[in-house]
Amino acid sequence: MHTRLYRNGVLEKEGFPIEEISDYVADPDNTVWFDLCSPSPADLGMIGEELGLHELAVEDVISDHQRPKVDIYDNHLFITVYGVHFDEGRLDPVEVNIFVTRNALVTIRENAHFDIDDVVRRWDAGSRMAGHGVTFLLHGLLDHVVDSQFDLVQDLDGQAEALEESLFEDEVRDGRELQRAMYVLRKNTTRLRKITIPMREVVGTLLRRDQDLIADPVMAPYYEDVYDHVLRVTEWVESIRDMLANVRETRLAQQGFRLNEIMKRVTSWAAIIAVPTMITGFYGQNVPYPGSGQPWGFWASSILVALASVALYSVFKKKDWL
Repeated sequence: MHTRLYRNGVLEKEGFPIEEISDYVADPDNTVWFDLCSPSPADLGMIGEELGLHELAVEDVISDHQRPKVDIYDNHLFITVYGVHFDEGRLDPVEVNIFVTRNALVTIRENAHFDIDDVVRRWDAGSRMAGHGVTFLLHGLLDHVVDSQFDLVQDLDGQAEALEESLFEDEVRDGRELQRAMYVLRKNTTRLRKITIPMREVVGTLLRRDQDLIADPVMAPYYEDVYDHVLRVTEWVESIRDMLANVRETRLAQQGFRLNEIMKRVTSWAAIIAVPTMITGFYGQNVPYPGSGQPWGFWASSILVALASVALYSVFKKKDWL
């Protein structure tokens, strides 16, 4: 558990127990932040009583896998966002629920894979803006979430470009390995899309709605900057999805072309083999033929087989069928 107390924009206290929160919140000059990781329902109930949170918002925290959203209640906001985390090469988003009151910010993490310490460092780096209270804290948290998504989508874009270029390398890697890489990348992109697309609505709601809780003209440009980053992330995700679709279609076209090449080669060799078979089969029939029983007949048929085979090979090679 992490707790902080700001008074008139100055950090005064850290690490105090949750039971003291209601006393600090009663003073409008104070701004309180505390963080919980995987809290129990009893802990959530106590927090709800301390801050007067709506029971439906508390239930949403208990229910996993909420969609990124903003719920507006009489005395607070409830926001759900997702941090990014990789588990064995696969994207495993971490749900972060946020309660926002006039002078309190509560963050509830699904697990410890969301780096809350990085958010704290971001707040400390911009402490000159701490006088804006909860609006400042919320911005730092959302900025961290969106920046981490931006870094991830940049990395996925690099992987997609590398995958696209590998299709035309002279020595293409093993087909199953390439197929698996395409599958994992497409899966991660799809999961990222599910948590980034709704972020436009989350940040857009905080900007558009006339709300007293976060109404701060000084902080508005900072939220607009976060919104701009959200738009860039969502557009980039869509671009990666289109790129992966093109890679998949190109791969299928390559496989079809490769199959045609194999069929041409097989057919060409079958034709080369068929001519000698026809000639020897004909001469092997129990009927008289030129040179039957004579040495020159054997050599004539052998030369005919060789000439026909070489001629067919030359024609097929010239047509690039072999």
